[in-house]
Amino acid sequence: MFSLTVCDHIMVAHSFRGAEFGPAQRLHGATFAVEAEFRAPQLDHLNLLVDIGLAKTELRRALDGLDYRNLDEEGQFAGQNTTTEYLCRHIHTLLCAALREGRLGPQGSQVTGLKVLLRESPNAWAAYEGAVA
Repeated sequence: MFSLTVCDHIMVAHSFRGAEFGPAQRLHGATFAVEAEFRAPQLDHLNLLVDIGLAKTELRRALDGLDYRNLDEEGQFAGQNTTTEYLCRHIHTLLCAALREGRLGPQGSQVTGLKVLLRESPNAWAAYEGAVA
């Protein structure tokens, strides 16, 4: 299996509901390093998995709806705890749509797996991995 990873970062504000979250129930900020790893069993005729420039562009497009936002005020997240894990799946969904729509070039149709990883710190991160649906 081949893989290609692109990275970016976001800064968000949010709060969580539930006693389990302790002080994170209050509004707080988070900076996430974001990695998107595209996987395919074979390369195209140019030996590419996907166009790296398009992959970076689409990752940034997916992140633009989160970056420098208070997620508590974003309608799409109403009623959700925007945990690191939840945000991984959200970004995965957006990148899968970009692949289906051909925005990562013709090679994107060969991608079979995608892993999105968000690093909260050098010591803690979460990921969501799944097939491209």
